[in-house]
Amino acid sequence: MAKKENNNSSNGANHVSSPVEELLLAALERNDNTFETGRYLATFKEGVGEDGTQSLATQGMRVADARDFSDQAAILENIGDADAVVFPEIGVALLSGNAAQERNMSTFAEIASDSPILSIDPEYFVFADNTYAEFLQSGTAQTDQSASSEFLRGFLQATETITKEMRGNGHSQSEIEEEVQVLGATWGVRACRVPASIRSGMGIKVAVLDTGFDLGHPDFLGRPVVGATFVGQPVQDLHSHGTHCIGTACGPRTPAGTTPRYGIGFRSSIFVGKVLSNSGSSVGGSVLAGMNWAIANRCQVISMSLGGPGGPHPAYTAAGQAALTNGCLIIAAAGNNGPGPTGAPANSPTIMSVASLDSNLQPSSFSARGKIDIAAPGRDIFSSVPRPVRYGNKNGTSMATPHVAGCAALWAETSPNMRGRALWQRLQATARRLPFPASQVGAGLVQAP
Repeated sequence: MAKKENNNSSNGANHVSSPVEELLLAALERNDNTFETGRYLATFKEGVGEDGTQSLATQGMRVADARDFSDQAAILENIGDADAVVFPEIGVALLSGNAAQERNMSTFAEIASDSPILSIDPEYFVFADNTYAEFLQSGTAQTDQSASSEFLRGFLQATETITKEMRGNGHSQSEIEEEVQVLGATWGVRACRVPASIRSGMGIKVAVLDTGFDLGHPDFLGRPVVGATFVGQPVQDLHSHGTHCIGTACGPRTPAGTTPRYGIGFRSSIFVGKVLSNSGSSVGGSVLAGMNWAIANRCQVISMSLGGPGGPHPAYTAAGQAALTNGCLIIAAAGNNGPGPTGAPANSPTIMSVASLDSNLQPSSFSARGKIDIAAPGRDIFSSVPRPVRYGNKNGTSMATPHVAGCAALWAETSPNMRGRALWQRLQATARRLPFPASQVGAGLVQAP
């Protein structure tokens, strides 16, 4: 069924600088189930980014550029009254809803063959992978408008609740600190053959685009960390999803006390891109801004445990290709809506998608199927979470993804030529083969060098 065009002229909440919460409120007022924000993404044809930017200005748009910000860390809330913001590394522009519609540049507009613009598509809301899957598995995502509204409404209340829990004494059962009695390594790290590797990720930049990071976590003191936010909130993680993913990809080799080794690239440089808010919600523009930043900083490994509807989306595909062209590799969670199909952005052909395995090395029941490139441990994964809890277990393809990212950092350390597409191919070529279809596990279980 064709999607209706969004018309937000009455609420004025589709500006480039509109915060996530304002866009969520506007979506509730529209009362539809498209998960569209009301803004648009213009993807330029490869190699014509400057012409694409000029074409927007020619049509009278006030255009901001990520290069106007230090290290291209473009904070959308600081864009001001711009009608569009361009992410030059990936060749994508985020357009204000009203400005785009006034110039007939919305979803169903015809694009001239000689235009530098490849496509114009709606911007969608994006969520921490586990959260979005919970809604999809409710069976109401495509059929019940009220359920869609309630889902969005929940995110407006979540930030305050999460903040209180993390600052107080209440914590969810899944994040209660575990009593670890013996030294060693987690089952996931062992399954990936990490302890036997002589590699540490030294000299490799690993960007984790998620809910941020607990910058004061004692296991990471003294580590080089570069942080940037793309959702108008401090990088400090008040959700825990991001800290858990960073722990797996980049955590220490020998945590204090009897805590087992849970991290892989223990000497890699950590780049924290906060593209999801403390409620675990975001929008495509913020995620793309984070991808643009990570590529601009030439992070050889970019890990993304998040998802949204539809796809493959041209903007994500362009970002994935830009990463490969610049010696970077984007690795993304396939999704927890199994046996449903791989979600966005992992379903883009230029982004490596990761499925989840249980400790018996069988596909997790929740793991998405279809476009799967590789698999990794994703159930009962022990890693870091924000203080005061410090450690906890989580499940999901979100947890599998940083296992691949960490191993990718170790492989990238082996040679300066092990970058981009070559790194992707090496990860697949060295994966442990499993007796399951490629649509469930891809090339198999990721292995460290």
